[in-house]
Amino acid sequence: HDLALVPTSEEVTLVGHLGPDLLDPDFDISEAMLRLTAQPEREIGQALLDQRNVAGIGNIYKAETLFMQGINPWTPVGHLEPDQLEAVLKLAQRLLTRNKVHFSQATTGDPRRGFEHWVTERRGKPCRKCGIRIRVDEQGEPPRQRVTYWCPTCQPAL
Repeated sequence: HDLALVPTSEEVTLVGHLGPDLLDPDFDISEAMLRLTAQPEREIGQALLDQRNVAGIGNIYKAETLFMQGINPWTPVGHLEPDQLEAVLKLAQRLLTRNKVHFSQATTGDPRRGFEHWVTERRGKPCRKCGIRIRVDEQGEPPRQRVTYWCPTCQPAL
């Protein structure tokens, strides 16, 4: 890890490449959608983790948001309707905002240990909606692949 101290006027040299920040009160959803759709063949799960597209979504919020929207993580961005993509971003923004002041990252609304998530860290356990076992696999190219959790019934492949 690196630490760079720069004057505020030079912050852009460190973070200028990042996409719109979901926790910014002036979040630019149009710019985020433009960046996400610039690579229509890219899988939505990978595109959401790319901080150049939209800043703030990590692996938990990627998996949970896509589950809650019923979108398979391997769906190409170009296969999503604009309103679906907008809904993904708005939900991720709500989840991040709701959890920014809490120690745990609960997406189900239940912060009790073991009840916080819909799919994350639930490999092989029954889906909270349909009962089918939650799956996990790696998504992305080495060395940047990440673990992805999803429900094959609630998030069907296209």
